[in-house]
Amino acid sequence: MHANARLTVHGRKELIERICCGRPVAHVAAEMGISRATAYKWWGRWRAEGDAGLWDRSSRPHRCPQRTPRSVERRIERLRRAHKLGPARIAGIVEMQPSTVHRVLVRQGLNQLRRMDPPTGRVIRRIETSRPGELVHIDVKKLGRIPDGGGWWAHGRTTRSRQHSPVGYDYVHSAVDAYSRIAYSEILNAEDRVCCTGFLERAHGWFALHRVVIERILTDNGNGYRSNAWRDLCAELGVTHTRTRPYRPQTNGKVERFNRTLNAEWARVRVYRRNSDRDRALDRWLHRYNYHRCHTALGGNTPMSRVDNDSGPYT
Repeated sequence: MHANARLTVHGRKELIERICCGRPVAHVAAEMGISRATAYKWWGRWRAEGDAGLWDRSSRPHRCPQRTPRSVERRIERLRRAHKLGPARIAGIVEMQPSTVHRVLVRQGLNQLRRMDPPTGRVIRRIETSRPGELVHIDVKKLGRIPDGGGWWAHGRTTRSRQHSPVGYDYVHSAVDAYSRIAYSEILNAEDRVCCTGFLERAHGWFALHRVVIERILTDNGNGYRSNAWRDLCAELGVTHTRTRPYRPQTNGKVERFNRTLNAEWARVRVYRRNSDRDRALDRWLHRYNYHRCHTALGGNTPMSRVDNDSGPYT
């Protein structure tokens, strides 16, 4: 129905009521500012279908003789999935216009390569949740520690070996809620079962403090997540644990994307002269991420805007 339509569904019902009262159709049409043909159309639909006939019908045609043959569409699909070719190159193979090939790809949901799994060509199925805590993604980001005075990021790779000896790694454990995208992170010295289970216990408490009850968690196949201690802690907390398939990090994509953001906006956003400077900056960045940073996946809103939080420690 367009914006200037004379008749809404309510108006059509009023039209039928007036006609049912015994008034001439032509008089009722004149009163309501529509043509007699339109009035008779809705009167006929109502007599044939009842109130269901007063709703708008789809304008899609029943037949489309000029539509691309199904065999050609299947060939376009095979070329797209197997070789990741664009519409212009596929059009040259099947001898069609690129615009027509593009419309076929849109119908098949294959018009955007970023939605396709590169090895298999299958369309990636996004994990969608309906409430905070329904699914929490957990992962670890490994970062080299910064020696006093700054490392190669500050002085360049050519001076690294002459100035500093290796200082080891930090392991940033993160938990991201799939629905709201609120995140909790800690910097630990390993990714073994002790660190993983300790992080889960503290993360569970942090989410509970913000009135988010974790129902299920998703991790990769790291040793810490396959330990008996991790299994027992999940059972104690009443949390269901699911692991991704091997070599499928895209399944845990929300926390993988969070790790990229964390690396770009915290770990690499400026040159740190000491490791402790970077560590202290993490809490400030997490507060900004949760409360002030707009998230494109949330329509420009902040993660905490999706959580009913009146008693959080940062409010």
